[in-house]
Amino acid sequence: MAVLCTALVSCSPISRTHGYAPSEEDLSQIVVGVDTRDSVAEVVGTPSTGGVIRDEAWYYVENTWETVGFRAPENVDRQVVAISFAQDGTVENVERFGLEQGRVIALNRRVTEANVKGISFLRQLMGNIGNFRAADVIGPDS
Repeated sequence: MAVLCTALVSCSPISRTHGYAPSEEDLSQIVVGVDTRDSVAEVVGTPSTGGVIRDEAWYYVENTWETVGFRAPENVDRQVVAISFAQDGTVENVERFGLEQGRVIALNRRVTEANVKGISFLRQLMGNIGNFRAADVIGPDS
C-alpha cells in the first residue's frame, strides 16, 4: 500500500510560475489616452521587458510550467500583456495574449561555418612571416 501511495504522489503535477502579468482588475485601472508610463508603473509595476528598438511598448510575460513525474516540463499557460504608448507618452493600447496566440520563432545563431579550427594564434602569426617581400614593407618608390 505504501508503494502504491508513493507512486501516486510522484505522478502528481508540479506547477511553477515564472514572470508576472498584471491581472484584469489591475489593467482596468489604466485609462487609454490618459495614463502615462509613470502612472502605469504605479498601478501595475514596471515590466521585465520593453520595446527592443524604441521604448514604444512595455511587455509583461508570465509562464506556467507543469512537470509530471520524470517527464520534461511543459508550458501549460503563457500570458503576455502589451501596453503600447503614443509619441506623447500616454497609453495607446492595452492587449493580452495567451499561449494560443504565440508563435515559435527560430533563432539564427549566425555561426561562421569556415572557422580556423586547430590553428592557434601563434601559428597564425608565425605563418605570415614568410609572406612578405621587401617591396611591400619599404614601398616601390624607395
